[in-house]
Amino acid sequence: MFRIRAVRHGVAAVAVVLVLCAGVAVAALLSFTSASDRIGALTGRAVGQVVRVAQNTVELNWPLPDGTYRTALVDVPGRPPAPGQKTQVAYDPADPDHVVMPGAELLVQADRALSGLAFTAAVVLLVLAATAWRLLTRARAARRPTRKARVRRVRVQSGLIVRSWLEVDGPRERWIPVYYDPALVAMPSPADVVLHGDPQRDRLVVVQTGDVLLYPSGPVTSKHPRGRRGDSPSEPDPDVVAAARAAGWPRQLRGDAVLVIPAPFIGLFWAYLDGSGFSGWLAATLVTAGMGLWVAAWRGADPS
Repeated sequence: MFRIRAVRHGVAAVAVVLVLCAGVAVAALLSFTSASDRIGALTGRAVGQVVRVAQNTVELNWPLPDGTYRTALVDVPGRPPAPGQKTQVAYDPADPDHVVMPGAELLVQADRALSGLAFTAAVVLLVLAATAWRLLTRARAARRPTRKARVRRVRVQSGLIVRSWLEVDGPRERWIPVYYDPALVAMPSPADVVLHGDPQRDRLVVVQTGDVLLYPSGPVTSKHPRGRRGDSPSEPDPDVVAAARAAGWPRQLRGDAVLVIPAPFIGLFWAYLDGSGFSGWLAATLVTAGMGLWVAAWRGADPS
């Protein structure tokens, strides 16, 4: 039985994204339901006139069916119309003070909540589809004929992510990016392994060392990986190997967490563009943080 740590890591990252997206979706659904119920009561229609504008508050005046006129204040978070301008009005016949006009806060709330639902659904579909595709392609690669090879483990830092690559000895240089496993720390340099596939021809090659399958985090390349390179020692330190095997998920999480750092700033930018305030910032931050963990797992972040 082969140990496949990368699969568990990827599934855990997907679960985090699904949980965070579910929380954001539930909040958006509650907001949309509340706004829809209030909008559903606004069955009256009229053409009103803007009396005055004070910051984001508009004073409207419109006629009722009995010929009288009603005046009410409406919050308009965007650019309000100019005084004297005609506008469509929807109001509650039982309580005409409950009124909206195009761009009113209530309509914006419903639209924002619906957009939040659509966005979280798109993120979930993207993550599930991409993960399923990666699992299927890697499983197919693991069934290819095997061959022996000698490889050297190389750690390369590019941007915020550190990844493990296996440099394959041969007539032409090839590098295989692999998902992290503590077995990488225990590998001497060079090490004899079994390859499922031919790195000279196949884009995806699975590496077998002992009872561990190292799945590729990307296609085989003939170009030297870009970034700062760190070579593994010819003989691994037993203390380092023991520490890597005992570290478990907390260490992997620390390695992945570097891609969570931009999440609050992306959330702030989104809240500014959307005008959704703290709730929009929190939702965007949570979804972005989850996606950061998933991207780190997708790319094969190495926490060693």
